[in-house]
Amino acid sequence: MFHAEFKSISGSDKYPLSQVVYRGEDGSLLEVSHNRDAWKTRSPEEWKNLFTNRRLSFAPADLSGVWSKRELVLPELPVQDIVTLQEGFTPLFNAQKLAQEIKVKSLHVKLCGNSHTGSFKDLGMTVLVSQVNHLIKNKAKIKAVACASTGDTSAALSAYCARAGIPSIVFLPAGKISVAQLVQPISNGSLVLALDTDFDGCMKIVQEVTADKSIYLANSMNSLRIEGQKTISYELCQEMGWQLPDVLIIPGGNLGNVSALAKGIDDLLEIGLINKKPRIIVAQAENANPFYLAYKKNFNKLEPVQAKKTLASAIQIGNPVSYPKAEQAIKNYNGIVEQVSEQELSDAAHRADKIGLYTCPHTGVALGALFKLREKNIISSEESVVVISTAHGLKFSEFKAGYHEQKLEGISPKYANSIHRLPANAGAVQDVINNYAL
Repeated sequence: MFHAEFKSISGSDKYPLSQVVYRGEDGSLLEVSHNRDAWKTRSPEEWKNLFTNRRLSFAPADLSGVWSKRELVLPELPVQDIVTLQEGFTPLFNAQKLAQEIKVKSLHVKLCGNSHTGSFKDLGMTVLVSQVNHLIKNKAKIKAVACASTGDTSAALSAYCARAGIPSIVFLPAGKISVAQLVQPISNGSLVLALDTDFDGCMKIVQEVTADKSIYLANSMNSLRIEGQKTISYELCQEMGWQLPDVLIIPGGNLGNVSALAKGIDDLLEIGLINKKPRIIVAQAENANPFYLAYKKNFNKLEPVQAKKTLASAIQIGNPVSYPKAEQAIKNYNGIVEQVSEQELSDAAHRADKIGLYTCPHTGVALGALFKLREKNIISSEESVVVISTAHGLKFSEFKAGYHEQKLEGISPKYANSIHRLPANAGAVQDVINNYAL
């Protein structure tokens, strides 16, 4: 009854999920297409009850935020072939204090970085590696799985492949990712290749290396990844009492994330769990902003840029692969694309930390866009907002420490919190405490 297959987003060609294929006959991206008529054999209330009951279950698949919604992801994948690290079901942080400061109805931050490898990439990688695991068990001649990465994708790929016992290869731009991101694939046993290029250069090479299909491509142009990442929308809906906020803000680099967010909302509308569309906002760093530039020209066409260095290193991408899907997402969801400077993203991240978050620079990009759009009243005081946090701040400790130590080049840190170095003397300590605004 439930069935899924690959389908071209701009043509009619279809392929079974067992086929190693990433683009359609005309070169367009693929998507995982579901038999949505089968979904409607269950009422919205039946879906709600199913998902609620699984949230209480301790079955391995049900402990995953992705696989607890498996009928909407890969419905025909045998449960025994699932490769899971209990991804998903991440916290929805109530940022009401910050909401009061900027005067919006409500503000929450979806902490997708509270995951096994510290980023939302786990959601997509569990689906891709599970499908590869299934193919290998059925005698597919796949030797390894590979990706180009600015850090988080490589961490997720290496962990899930290690869990499944499948070799992995990661292509990283040399010297352009954090130590925490670099050490993860090394520790998980990947073949780590640091190339003297940027992400776009790595992406070009990994596509060449995977062309013979014996090495499986794991980047977000592979639509299996989107199926896992779209479950962010499902989780939000469930966490917010089967509704979504007025506005969703997500940082964008290669643009698979916003494509997935929109696909998940499409599904929720189709099965009747929601009946109102939220507005989707994509935030880009000013130093790597091809999607913003295309938006400002009414999406006439994507003009790739040479991405400049940005503190939001995971979205330092000048030629986003998922651009066609992201463009459609913005058009379908009354969307906006905003850009923020290095100063704006740095201050936004650390302003959010003041209410108990520990914010990565990419989430700082999304928060910076929120603050700008609120100041312009493009986001109104009557709207509810959710910001998608894509990674854990601990993966970017150099960014955090550099901000507070006032060592980030070109940044004047408005929210810096300096360490007070004192002699081991109670009087000196008391003087500082007395002068501190307690």
